[in-house]
Amino acid sequence: MQFGIWGVGIAMWLIFVFTASEAFTSKDIYLAFASSTPLFALMAIPLTLIVITGEIDLSFPSIMALATATFVKLYSGTGNIWLALAAAMLVGTLAGYFNGWLVTFFMIPSLVITIGTGFLFRGIELAWMNGSGFGLTDEKLLPVSKILVGRSFFGIANQFWWTIAATLVLWFILNRTKFGAHVFLTGDNKVSAQLMGVDVGQVKRRSFAIMGFFAAFAGLVASFEVNYFWPTLGDGLLMNSIASVFLGGTSVFGGIGTVTGTFVGSFIIGAINAGIVASGINAFYTQVFFGLVIIISVIMQAVISKRIKR
Repeated sequence: MQFGIWGVGIAMWLIFVFTASEAFTSKDIYLAFASSTPLFALMAIPLTLIVITGEIDLSFPSIMALATATFVKLYSGTGNIWLALAAAMLVGTLAGYFNGWLVTFFMIPSLVITIGTGFLFRGIELAWMNGSGFGLTDEKLLPVSKILVGRSFFGIANQFWWTIAATLVLWFILNRTKFGAHVFLTGDNKVSAQLMGVDVGQVKRRSFAIMGFFAAFAGLVASFEVNYFWPTLGDGLLMNSIASVFLGGTSVFGGIGTVTGTFVGSFIIGAINAGIVASGINAFYTQVFFGLVIIISVIMQAVISKRIKR
């Protein structure tokens, strides 16, 4: 599956090189990838853990906004940057854990729960901010901005390096820790995992908490990238993130997946976004491509799963 993902990525790149050679042979488009793709890749990568456990989270764009609103409110009220940052990350983590608790305590499908909490978190954020944005142009915020979204080696945006760091950390957690093994066991067969002594509920709650943490971080990155917090932050990132996970080879049925696959999948999605426009195709067709990507990925997983069982 991993070789297939890399193959799709290379094939997609070659297609765009031939159809939009002027754009795809210029370094500018790759620098643009490095700054824009991490905005959803930072959420797609931790979402992989949740999907591997057999669950889904549709509320993370709202967590992204709520956590960043927390930063804005605390910073504007106290002037303390580090307190505001810590609070934002804590709110994101707790919101994610809350999702996991609802799913595991009430045994309600995560699809339904996270639709509800998505509306809840978004509603709280919009009411708290009164629907208004906030500029992040204060000189005191400059050091944080440079750390999160500054340009470093060869003009590459720092959020690209943060995305690589997130991929490496979560790869290590998934493949080199007991918790990671439990994530796979939970998604593969929940009953067997419980018989082996795995606290399935705790595994899922922690996975949702990790998702919330990274959603908060992605919210800060997205806001500092444009030096402004919009109350609609996160809108439009849901499908990109989910498509990245499934295109990256994570099974919709749970038990199978890699964060490296999701990382590659994210940049394939980013390439589709840019390639369609650069090729002169109407940008509205982007949604068509994303829909086809998700459908084909899920069908392939279903076919492969059936063959393995045989």
